[in-house]
Amino acid sequence: MKSIWYKTNEDAKKKMFAFADEYKDFISKGKTEREAVDVSVALVEKAGFKNLASVEKLSPGDKVYAVNMNKDIVAFVIGKKHLTEGLNIVGAHIDSPRLDLKQNPLYEDHELALLDTHYYGGVKKYQWVATPMALHGVVCKTDGSKVNIVIGEEDSDPVVGISDLLIHLSSDQMKKTGATVVEGEDLNVLVGSIPDTSEEKDAVKKAVLDLLKDKYGIEERDFISAEIEVVPAGKARDYGLDRSLIMGYGHDDRVCAFTSLKAVMDVKDPERTTCAILVDKEEVGSVGATGMHSAFFANTIMELLDKSDRYCEMRLRRTLANSKMLSSDVAAGFDPNYPAVNELKNTAFMGYGLVLTKFTGRGGKGGASDANPEFIAEVRKALDDNEVQFQTAEIGKVDQGGGGTIAYICANYNMQVLDAGIAVQNMHAPWEVVSKADVYEAYLGYKAFLKDIK
Repeated sequence: MKSIWYKTNEDAKKKMFAFADEYKDFISKGKTEREAVDVSVALVEKAGFKNLASVEKLSPGDKVYAVNMNKDIVAFVIGKKHLTEGLNIVGAHIDSPRLDLKQNPLYEDHELALLDTHYYGGVKKYQWVATPMALHGVVCKTDGSKVNIVIGEEDSDPVVGISDLLIHLSSDQMKKTGATVVEGEDLNVLVGSIPDTSEEKDAVKKAVLDLLKDKYGIEERDFISAEIEVVPAGKARDYGLDRSLIMGYGHDDRVCAFTSLKAVMDVKDPERTTCAILVDKEEVGSVGATGMHSAFFANTIMELLDKSDRYCEMRLRRTLANSKMLSSDVAAGFDPNYPAVNELKNTAFMGYGLVLTKFTGRGGKGGASDANPEFIAEVRKALDDNEVQFQTAEIGKVDQGGGGTIAYICANYNMQVLDAGIAVQNMHAPWEVVSKADVYEAYLGYKAFLKDIK
């Protein structure tokens, strides 16, 4: 197999690059799960999708979406076949590793104001220091109002960040392992140093609080009901002298979320109902009211059944069991700087197309959803028939590490599920890298699956 670039002519390259520009805009605007949902809603509404809650009766061809707690979105195009014959689903997650502010975050130390954080998801903590950061989130006040915050993205905005120990004084630090060279409790964000000269105690903290009150109407106690995330500042950008790659925050897994959503939006008159699931909390186990383990997806299918014909428990179970799904999550892209962690015959390479992963998990497939070969053959045929290039991979050598996706959760409904995603370098770092060729090929692959799987 050769890189996709060998078969890409100028017309195809223009389409690929134009699609990449759309994606860069999506990922730059959607740095939190709430923001990703907002951007997704705007996209589907522009494409003619209606909020499911506003629709009384569903018919083939209808396009609807539903949102859960501003952190999940599902989008459907109703097919010609009855829902109980199953859906074709592509499912991704829209949460990414980051730093969350604690509920009592603001404090002063030696006339510097800082925000205390708790990291979210699997991170190498040392990667998050000495780099410009932005604050994104929402503050919910007791009067019922909400204040949206984005600080650090505009050229005129200040940025914030976490200090690192200077090399001149780091002889002890450099003896530590990578896991402890920066401790979780040391990921404190510097936000100010000018004091309120009328105050004798915590004068810098007071000045920061005054600034927040003047600009956003926020009191210190409002942090208790806030959800503010510390993320890398700046937009996704072309990467490489030839602009073949994209560097951005949150490719895992918003690159698969965007391509999945676009595929559902662009499939016309499907035989089976098509669906994109974009969910929260995958990075911490898919738990809680907005994770894939929640009842949201099944409840939404109940609504579809009720508004298409009639709902009953057996119809719900039949619909889910007859559904087929690509768990659209990213794969570990080969990095020539670190070849030893891979078994090259079963490794994903950037620029080589959609990555099919039969199973994830750790060690002896612990926690894996192991796809059935009959289903993999179906997917292969759909991709081959549509001339979509794909590769297969595992997450590194058998005992090197591992990871998981939402695949096993959906498989618990007794549906057929296969992981299919995009190769990523620097996964879980503040800035990750993907190939434009893979982004576009994944979109084509998801569209082929939604359209052709019976």
